[in-house]
Amino acid sequence: QQQLVEAGGGLVQPGGSLRLSCAASGFSFDYYTIGWFRQAPGKERECVSCISSSTESTYYADSVKGRFTISRDNPKNRVYLHMNSLKPEDTAVYYCAAALFLPPDWSTPNEYAYWGQGTQVTVSS
Repeated sequence: QQQLVEAGGGLVQPGGSLRLSCAASGFSFDYYTIGWFRQAPGKERECVSCISSSTESTYYADSVKGRFTISRDNPKNRVYLHMNSLKPEDTAVYYCAAALFLPPDWSTPNEYAYWGQGTQVTVSS
């Protein structure tokens, strides 16, 4: 059974940092693009960052460029999202998702077949 499990969310003050992790199982991880998405109350789910299966390509939303870094460890079937200089507007539920190979529009949620349950990130003083 395909499974993605996020961890690392929590409450952090503005300017702080968090590292999210995504553990994958039940599918051939090496062949999948992994994306981090987030959804705030009343807003659509948006792509934060994605990384291709080979790690050669990455994508970052403009709102997180220079603050977030995505990485993956294929032998461990894990993807990480390092988040620095967090802002209150980063508050959301963060999801990791998997798409086979490199989808045409990898920032679109519909391209992803497998999803985790999400982890809450709250940035507040």
